[in-house]
Amino acid sequence: MKDVRICFIGDSFVQGIGDPEYLGWVGRVLQRTPGEVTAFNLGIRRETSEDVLRRCQREVLPRTKPDADNRLVVSFGSNDMVEEDGALRVDPARCLENLTAVLEESRRQEISALVVGPPPVVDAGAGHLRRTRELADEMAGLCLRREVPFVAVTEELAHDSTWTTEAMANDGAHPRAGGYRRMADLLLGGPWLEWLALP
Repeated sequence: MKDVRICFIGDSFVQGIGDPEYLGWVGRVLQRTPGEVTAFNLGIRRETSEDVLRRCQREVLPRTKPDADNRLVVSFGSNDMVEEDGALRVDPARCLENLTAVLEESRRQEISALVVGPPPVVDAGAGHLRRTRELADEMAGLCLRREVPFVAVTEELAHDSTWTTEAMANDGAHPRAGGYRRMADLLLGGPWLEWLALP
């Protein structure tokens, strides 16, 4: 059996904040992934693409092995599109540069990458959702050009009643178990298993 190691790196949605079962979408995807997988959840609340880029290499590389099937799942962007003091936390162009840098380093280290788009923050307003949608579209195009699988979740979850209802009943951003289950379904119904089957 091959040694499959997957690092999940990103923000609070990766961490699974708000889920009373402490699984988030990462845990639910892993529950339904066949075979044995060694997984590392490296999500940190409020982090932007800048934060993730700064720590990605130093946190991911120690969790890989030269003879293993090393994988990286990246998801950020929702926090980048938040306005603070009249300015975005991270400019969309800079966010895309950060994603490019993460993917380039992953390729250089021979770590197979997959990108999950930024989930919507329900109570952040129409402007935030518009910016997040546009960023997700740009991310999808970037991944297509680099032949990296991309899972679109922004639009789907913005119109998902379970995600939106649970987020509003919680802290306005993070769903509970049902919302994360919906997000996991998007991955499992997308390229997840096909990606894992690739050498």
